[in-house]
Amino acid sequence: NHKRFNPEKSSTFVGTNESLSIVYGTGSMTGVLGYDTVTVSDIKVINQIFGLAETEPGTFFYYAPFDGILGLAFPSISSSGATPVFDNMMTEDLVARDLFSVYLSKNEQKGSFVLFGAIDHSYTTNGISWIPLSAETYWQITMDSVSIAGVPVVCSNGCQAIVDTGTSLLAVPNQAYNTLLGALGIGSNGEISCSAISSLPDIVFHINGQAFPVPPSAYVMEIDGYCSLGLQGMNVPTGSGELWILGDIFIHEYYVIFNRANNMVGLSRL
Repeated sequence: NHKRFNPEKSSTFVGTNESLSIVYGTGSMTGVLGYDTVTVSDIKVINQIFGLAETEPGTFFYYAPFDGILGLAFPSISSSGATPVFDNMMTEDLVARDLFSVYLSKNEQKGSFVLFGAIDHSYTTNGISWIPLSAETYWQITMDSVSIAGVPVVCSNGCQAIVDTGTSLLAVPNQAYNTLLGALGIGSNGEISCSAISSLPDIVFHINGQAFPVPPSAYVMEIDGYCSLGLQGMNVPTGSGELWILGDIFIHEYYVIFNRANNMVGLSRL
């Protein structure tokens, strides 16, 4: 039920015997590596290595609207040591600047974009807060704390987070997740009355000395008259502790610039 790539119909495809397997937070895949020309809008990357998925067990990818995944993290965590497409764009001077930026519209049908090599300053009228990366793996940063109503409730001694468009919700380490639910007065199943949204506080992320609020209108999801929290408990262990994942719930509130020139993340309040 998805569009597929047929290597036999490409005169520029070069196959390999190298296998590939990736386990995601949801879903997994196995396949092989190949090379071909990858075109993104008017950017053409010749001999780009990519993975051809042959098996995708389970139903997650079947129901997902996307046909594939474009990885934009660092080469250090690339599967099978493959060079990510944006690294080749930079190496071959195919982008004006060594950065890309993402706008996620609140209208699910239209308006979102990823902009390679540029910043659209019509989305940065509130200024850009630049945050240095703490690791060049995911787009990983250090958070100072997370507060509600002016009081730090979790991450009060600092913690690690990644800014990730590939995660729909805000993923929170399990222990912190339970503490947050308690501070918000929400039961352990994360379900809430839609009429309670207006009385909920902002969740404020303190990063690099600045405050980045996420209002209840963003972190509560309403589907067919039922409301639930756009947070999930999930432990993602790393050498620097459990990771928070600032996914789409967070990114809807901010125009995000992923800067490879100086390894920083830029956030601009929308």
